[in-house]
Amino acid sequence: MTQPIDAPNDAPCDDALLVLFANGDGQAARDLTTRLGPRTYAVALRVLGNRAEAEDVAQEAMMRLWRVAPKWEQGRAKVSTWLYRVTLNLCLDIKRRQRSVDLDAVPEPEDAGPSVAERLQDTSRMDALQQALMQLPDRQRQAVVLRHIEELSNPEIAGIMDISVEAVESLTARGKRALTAALSGRRAELGYDDD
Repeated sequence: MTQPIDAPNDAPCDDALLVLFANGDGQAARDLTTRLGPRTYAVALRVLGNRAEAEDVAQEAMMRLWRVAPKWEQGRAKVSTWLYRVTLNLCLDIKRRQRSVDLDAVPEPEDAGPSVAERLQDTSRMDALQQALMQLPDRQRQAVVLRHIEELSNPEIAGIMDISVEAVESLTARGKRALTAALSGRRAELGYDDD
């Protein structure tokens, strides 16, 4: 196994240090941290461009290395390669979260709903319609509501009201005329001259 460039020739390789750490050697952990910690931080800093985030990533990557140490298989992969891969994945996770969480960068969506004035006008119109409906005879009111508000077909209404289709047509026509007469004097007040 080749030694890292910054390790003295007689220093143990990364694999050996990790195995020593797994067996309880605290000095091996310090040596490995001294050797790989700054490089891990440097990679994270270059990828993220933020010192605090790079420090967090480097610390988390090293913590993951310590957790995997007891299961480490020497010769299967280089410790530094494994650590760089973990570091890059942690950086990518931070970048993804920033993309999905950076609410300040997201423009405020336009409210597609009606304005306050439009909602008030709609409420006034609904109140006026309700008052006018209440002035109709019961059967006319039922036919008008089912046809023009619930948008049911004349045959459906006939079945519901147990009357003929012609009777439904007659009731809805008379009801519409009565509503038009009741609301005609209020067109300007209800904002229908604007439409």
